[in-house]
Amino acid sequence: MSKKLLWFSLFILLMILIVALKLTSLSKIEESMGNEKNTGRNFSPNTVPAGSDSQYDIDLKMTEDGIFHLSATVSIKNISQDSWSDLVFYFIPNIFTEETSLELQNPLKAAAMVKIHNINLDGEQVDYHLDKDTLRIPLSKKLEPDSQVKVEFQYEFTLPEGGLRFTKLNGNYHLAQFYPMVATYRNHKWNKEDYGFRGETYHTAFSDFKVSYEIPEAYTFVSSSEVDGEPGNSNGTFEIDNVKDIYIAILNDPMIIQTQTEEVTIRVFGFEDKKDIYREISEVAADALAYFQETIGPYPFAQLDIVIDSLGMEYPGIVTAYSIYDSGPASPDFLKSMVVHEIAHQWFYGLISNDPYHNGWLDEGMADFAKMLYRHSSTDSDIPYESMNNLIEMLEPLPVNLPLDQYGENMSSYIYGKSTTMLWNIFKEKGGIEEAENFLKSYYEYYQYKEVDSEEFVRFVKYYFDLEDDSVFEDWLLLE
Repeated sequence: MSKKLLWFSLFILLMILIVALKLTSLSKIEESMGNEKNTGRNFSPNTVPAGSDSQYDIDLKMTEDGIFHLSATVSIKNISQDSWSDLVFYFIPNIFTEETSLELQNPLKAAAMVKIHNINLDGEQVDYHLDKDTLRIPLSKKLEPDSQVKVEFQYEFTLPEGGLRFTKLNGNYHLAQFYPMVATYRNHKWNKEDYGFRGETYHTAFSDFKVSYEIPEAYTFVSSSEVDGEPGNSNGTFEIDNVKDIYIAILNDPMIIQTQTEEVTIRVFGFEDKKDIYREISEVAADALAYFQETIGPYPFAQLDIVIDSLGMEYPGIVTAYSIYDSGPASPDFLKSMVVHEIAHQWFYGLISNDPYHNGWLDEGMADFAKMLYRHSSTDSDIPYESMNNLIEMLEPLPVNLPLDQYGENMSSYIYGKSTTMLWNIFKEKGGIEEAENFLKSYYEYYQYKEVDSEEFVRFVKYYFDLEDDSVFEDWLLLE
């Protein structure tokens, strides 16, 4: 064989070998892709429709003796497929009046006062029905789909002492759910449940807000807004869009600790001589916020406020932390953990919505899951699968997505504890912490500013992990 023929034969053999290696590698890549989660390919999220779309324009004035005067105009659009014969609002301040609190056997240190002056519909005064926290306005003419009305409210109120979220405490005024909140509409009816004192029994759609306020000069105004004025400003305005609700705190001489991350100003408001603890809380908050932003997705505001007073609770752009119901003040370590949990709610409730009465686990369980993920990823500690599963084995075999009124006093064990454990059990066999972080990022990308229910969550998990059946959900979710 000539040298030219020999070299040509070797060249052909080399080309065949290269092609074979490329085909083998491609086959392995395709096989690997078939075994991976299916993120980014042929999946469209199914959001739960809100049915109602609202914009709020609120004017709030507070007198020196703690009386609030509120004027609110609410523009409501029917985005359902039904014609409406009435409008339904949550009017939670009424829960804490003397008459209603006695009826509900809810002891208060001091009851709230609520006095409705008038309610107008498109400029005409109308009748209304107020029962506990349900304010219903009958319509003389049905509101057809894609039609809109404006409702104007004028009323005054005081805050109760011993209220729940809507309360006066330690000289501070916590205005949670202080305005008429439009309910969602679905399944051919208003989605409005009776008020409950455990969990969150109100559910609203993403809405836009314009707020003006005037308060006595002695107080500091703190709110969901990311542009609150400097402490001591007694009047101002703010606008905030695409949030589920707003919260306002009017604080009496707070200590303020401020921390600046690359993108967000974090302010801690405290009321005791505990500057070192407040600073530690601000540091933990900054670290957790940065982790959630990197792991899940962007935080939507330039400011995060943390008020160390009242019940642990989340609101857009602001959280409160101090105690859990009637348990007294939390220890410093538990307080930090509570703050991280409430910050996680900025994503699971604030950005990804769910009905907290019917699917409370989707914000409480997911927030606790994210809190644990932050803790274990930052400490490299092992996930305590065995101890978590031992705890839920002691519970009655109830699913975690029942309506809140079906749990009794043990509700938290299910919507917080059991749901978090079962989420961890999914990732135990599917990549652990790293895969859990990837999952949350993908979940956020698909569902930000959308509402999710249990069925849609299951649908996404099955898609993400290419699951063929519902077996991983059978022991903890009730599915249709």
